[in-house]
Amino acid sequence: MSHHVTSADIAIHGDHLDQSKIAKVKTIALATAAIGTLVSLYLLFFAPEKWRGCFAYSWLFAYYFFLTLSIGGVFWTLLHNVSNSGWGTSVRRTFENLGSTYPWIFLFGLPLLFPSVNQYLYEWMNTHRAATGDVKEYLHHADHMLFSKHWFMNLPFWYFRVLFYGLALSSVIYFLRKTSTAQDTDPNPGVQRLLKARFHSTYPLVIYALTITFTGFDFLMGLDYKWFSTMWGVYLFAGSTLNSMAVIILVCAWLKSQGHLKHVTGPEHFHIMGKLLFAFTVFWAYIAFSQFFLIWYAGITEETSYFLIRNTGNWNTAMLFLVFGHFVIPFVVLLQAWLKKNSKYLSIVAVYTLCMHVLDHYLITIPERGVSLGNIKPDVFGDIVTAIPGAFWGDIFAFVTIGAAFLFFLIRAIGQHSLYPNRDPRILESANLSN
Repeated sequence: MSHHVTSADIAIHGDHLDQSKIAKVKTIALATAAIGTLVSLYLLFFAPEKWRGCFAYSWLFAYYFFLTLSIGGVFWTLLHNVSNSGWGTSVRRTFENLGSTYPWIFLFGLPLLFPSVNQYLYEWMNTHRAATGDVKEYLHHADHMLFSKHWFMNLPFWYFRVLFYGLALSSVIYFLRKTSTAQDTDPNPGVQRLLKARFHSTYPLVIYALTITFTGFDFLMGLDYKWFSTMWGVYLFAGSTLNSMAVIILVCAWLKSQGHLKHVTGPEHFHIMGKLLFAFTVFWAYIAFSQFFLIWYAGITEETSYFLIRNTGNWNTAMLFLVFGHFVIPFVVLLQAWLKKNSKYLSIVAVYTLCMHVLDHYLITIPERGVSLGNIKPDVFGDIVTAIPGAFWGDIFAFVTIGAAFLFFLIRAIGQHSLYPNRDPRILESANLSN
């Protein structure tokens, strides 16, 4: 900070965003999301079958991408509380605001619960629904691999898990954010809420871990029920944590550019956030390589299918670019300490990182489309292909639709309360950060 911050520098009523400055953006984002959702519902449920099948993958790709950002906001909130972080107090409200988008973004996954949609995504569900009589007995004769996984991959348990993901983590972030914002207007804030938030952030870490892991299993790994990876949950965790921090950096940098977070954030805060961005860039690369290496040297057919599909056609070029683009470039750039302290340059890296996250999740979901649809209904979708021509436009449309909704709910959350916890007892410690 440019000078030692005292309590006289902290606004008594907090730091609030001028609603008139964000009204236009909110309106455009809401209108885009609303119109896009209506068109998307048509494409998912009422359009010709070939459109419906292709767009189901577009919707899943966009939905889970933005869900990882929301889940990441919950993670940083929980980590801040349980670690009793002092430095993060100034930016904690941004953690909470990002996490608060989770319940709303999760709602965009509801179409995936309908059989008319998930029939194109999850072949194992079609096999279960085709069963006559006892499902386990049918699978025992029809597909022994599905039979062995029936304890986990069965329809009632799948729907129960999805309900749990939505309700449990939504309750966690709602409670923590409410506890935090209530302190802003308390004339005698004390430390009771801090201790309460710390305690009630311990066991929710288990809920968070189950959510980031098993949503990845159920929504993404389930696209090919024969494939499995013991590193999958950690891989998704790394990407979610890395890129949610990128969003947090962008939000804080934007608020600073608008004259907010004055006295409470500075180059040292961005330096720490930049170091976290760097750390999880390395961690993501480590997990990505570990997953690939374990599958490569084992050479098990059910495991290698994931990389075989993505090493076919132009997907191979994209996979190679992901290695260098997602790791090598940001690794070299983020080694510079001066850059991590500059909010403008760090924001550019954050945008770049998010672009690589888009590519990562595009490669996770979309290559399965041509393979699965050609296998499920060859009479409708034709033979198995590496990519379905024209389906790319649906991917863009779904991404813009859910992205607009994500932007609306994030800006809405930012404008609801003070931009930092002005009555938190540790705010001066955070404001005078030196590292």
